[in-house]
Amino acid sequence: MPAATEPSRTYDAIIVGGGHNGLVAAAYLARAGRTVLVLERLGRTGGAAVSTRPFAGVDARLSRYSYLVSLLPRKIVRDLGLDFRVRGRTVSSYTPVERDGRPTGLLVGGGERRIREAFERLTGGKTEYQAWRRFYAMTGRVAERVFPTLTEPLPAREELRRRIDDEAAWRALFEEPIGVAIEENFTDDLVRGVVLTDALIGTFADAHDASLRQNRCFLYHVIGGGTGAWDVPVGGMGALTDALAAAARSAGAVLATGHEAVRIETDGRAAEVAYRTADGEGVAAARHVLVGASPQELAALAGDPAPEPAEGAQLKVNMLLKRLPRLRDTAVDPREAFSGTFHIAEGYGQLATAHAQAAAGRLPAAPPSEIYCHSLTDPTILGRDLAERGYQTLTLFGLHTPARLFTADNDAVRDELLKSTLAQLDAHLAEPITDCLALDADGRPCIEAKTPLDLERDLRLPGGNIFHRDLSWPYAQDGTGRWGVETRHANVLLCGAGAVRGGGVSGVPGHNAAMALLEKRDD
Repeated sequence: MPAATEPSRTYDAIIVGGGHNGLVAAAYLARAGRTVLVLERLGRTGGAAVSTRPFAGVDARLSRYSYLVSLLPRKIVRDLGLDFRVRGRTVSSYTPVERDGRPTGLLVGGGERRIREAFERLTGGKTEYQAWRRFYAMTGRVAERVFPTLTEPLPAREELRRRIDDEAAWRALFEEPIGVAIEENFTDDLVRGVVLTDALIGTFADAHDASLRQNRCFLYHVIGGGTGAWDVPVGGMGALTDALAAAARSAGAVLATGHEAVRIETDGRAAEVAYRTADGEGVAAARHVLVGASPQELAALAGDPAPEPAEGAQLKVNMLLKRLPRLRDTAVDPREAFSGTFHIAEGYGQLATAHAQAAAGRLPAAPPSEIYCHSLTDPTILGRDLAERGYQTLTLFGLHTPARLFTADNDAVRDELLKSTLAQLDAHLAEPITDCLALDADGRPCIEAKTPLDLERDLRLPGGNIFHRDLSWPYAQDGTGRWGVETRHANVLLCGAGAVRGGGVSGVPGHNAAMALLEKRDD
């Protein structure tokens, strides 16, 4: 995407950062008749929500960073008239394990009868399946009540509690470490681990962490769409941000790529944003500034005190395969196992051990991770020749690998972690995953890995944290403001993942920042 023409000097709003949240804000404001300038450092918009061809000479367009959609409200898609679709996955998850010396696993998908039979085959009884149904019926009721509030002004804590109207659910999700509820409801180690994983995506915490950061992560992973379902973006994640960019541009917003904001000056009524391009420097003025970058970046731009440091804790691996690997568990078709979330080394005890090892400064001996295959649900991301030849993509997301583990030698630790992570996967395969990798035009295996430090370098995610900072509770607290996007500057709003109710591919902070600005009465 080429840079826009040189921005004119004065706007109603300048948006710093052209990620999906910044584009949502730009589209809403431009459609409301406001003049909008988006300053994006990189050569294209989209931020972490992009589709790229990472392997030389290979026609596979992967969601390189963020990859599934749950938290994006249909309201935003409708309001902005986006040409964007998602597809549901017929399988929620498959978790392989060895029991009594034989390979088996838990497949959650294919209808209630198959799910019940899978639980009974794994656990030898009906108890765990019944507990699973009760537990997720509870999270489903919470999702129905909480998700609609994300695009409303922040409710007070007690207001949200009344809205949920379930004291047992409130206690389990909002007041006690999620490990308490998991251990109260489930007895099987593997089942407990599958439930816990939603609390640990990009979040370095133990099941019983007193901070409850794992609870906040769990909550956001089970409320999406009012159901908790995680869907596949048709055409890859870039299809969303391309649609958002088109909506913002068609409404009149100016999208200036290759423009890096370097300073924000404001007196609370008017602001100026200095920016840098390959050709020089410039300044644009506006009544309001919306920042889609992290709170750390906002503080640096505005000269404010730095917030608490953020730290990511994940490994992201993209692969292109000539074929899906065969499984040791021959009772499951690989096309089913990999179409949902394929859990690796994520038993409850394994997750606790991995966290303890990482907290002690060591890479987990058995790194936990999860995989899914986008192309099984949406083959449009593959060129016709690749699709006809049976090629498939795999996306792997590793847990419990905090940024601090990579600071001494990022490249060496990345290589070591990738090797041990793939070894954990291989333990459940009938053939090594490396035997299935496609080759790029230069004969190299089609696999790439990103550590938290790589994400910090590539995308300016603070400490590689995919949420910009710890996720927040979706209710008002001291200093959060009416929409959860307010800052210490009256005319500067936070519209990125670091806002209250930010994190994930949702567009919610962008929507809420636009609503907060449109409510303001300019003097």
